[in-house]
Amino acid sequence: MDPMLATPAASGVPPRGSGWAFEVKWDGVRALADTTDGRLRLWSRNGRDVAAGYPELAPLADLADTILDGEIVALADGVPSFAAIAERMHVRDRQRVAALVRRVPVTYLVFDVLRSEGVDRTADTYDERRGVLAALDLPPSVQLSPVYDDGAELWAVTLEHGLEGVVAKRRASAYRSGRRDDWVKAAHRRTRAALVGGWRSESTGSGRLGALLLGAPDESGALRYLGRAGSGLTTAAAKAIRAELDSDARATSPFDEPVPAADAAGARWCEPRLVVDVRYLTRSPAGRLRQPVVRGARLDVDPDDWETP
Repeated sequence: MDPMLATPAASGVPPRGSGWAFEVKWDGVRALADTTDGRLRLWSRNGRDVAAGYPELAPLADLADTILDGEIVALADGVPSFAAIAERMHVRDRQRVAALVRRVPVTYLVFDVLRSEGVDRTADTYDERRGVLAALDLPPSVQLSPVYDDGAELWAVTLEHGLEGVVAKRRASAYRSGRRDDWVKAAHRRTRAALVGGWRSESTGSGRLGALLLGAPDESGALRYLGRAGSGLTTAAAKAIRAELDSDARATSPFDEPVPAADAAGARWCEPRLVVDVRYLTRSPAGRLRQPVVRGARLDVDPDDWETP
């Protein structure tokens, strides 16, 4: 089952009214925790079981025949950090995972329930499902995502504390897989999953990765150009991404439209397979990302399409 999704707030801020419940928009890895077959599976957005990477969440298997929806987060200075969770996201080697559990522990923040002890809860209202969640005996490393009544106040608090933003959910709504109608998200800074179609080395002549050339598929399947991003490429992140790109090298641009000459100069092209998480301010009329910052590679999501704001 696909998770329920949220649509961006048209006004840029959360909606108002007593018909909405408000939660923090957590910055981590969305996952459905599924114990319907007697063992824990953690389904990522693109349908991968990522449970092996988060052994501290294994006690969720004690919740019989249950499906929960939530976000796996890692904290840095008390705030959910994508950089921290990115360290855990792709590691499956048992020894490395065990070391990361000690150094970068995660928490599963639960915000919905699709099934509880064999009972389908998707037709229940949001408030009814939250009542079911509140009655569950959750294991260590698992917490309920708090619910708030005042979206404007939560919006201000999340900005003050450097959190990602707010998600508003209709209290009377059912859980509808893959639908966006009844959840609305407002972020202080936008993020998207983008494909890498090429890269450029540092201007210093070091040969190290200096910038990524990003793209997104449009509704016809063509790869459109989102722009060049160099900020956020720390030494460790750049090294890991470069290793992926070298194995996907190609001689020509994979983009289905011309890349500006200033960006294409010295570019090395690659098959557009690697997905990276990018934070940005807005998009230009031509669709380019303004002030993009690369936050890391992702295997748990598919790329956002061109039409995504």
